[in-house]
Amino acid sequence: MALFGKKNEEKKKGICCIEVLGSGCVSCHTQFENVKEAVKKMGISADVEYVTDLQKIMEYGVMSMPALVVNKKVVAMGKVLKANEIEKLLHKAGF
Repeated sequence: MALFGKKNEEKKKGICCIEVLGSGCVSCHTQFENVKEAVKKMGISADVEYVTDLQKIMEYGVMSMPALVVNKKVVAMGKVLKANEIEKLLHKAGF
């Protein structure tokens, strides 16, 4: 039961999902790996998804990749962030 309690507690903090938008290039894959590392370091159980579907990327209005989307909001685009930079962004987003 503790697992369920933890997940509910995290949802109260605003954790939903994290998406890395990219074209499949090395930079985008690096961003995805850095996001997974940051999430693991923070000990949160947010879903991390790598999105390459151009239609979905365009729905966010992203013009340069890789882009980072937290809770359906674009928080960074156009550069590869290091894991510690991603942690700072996630803290700002309420994690």
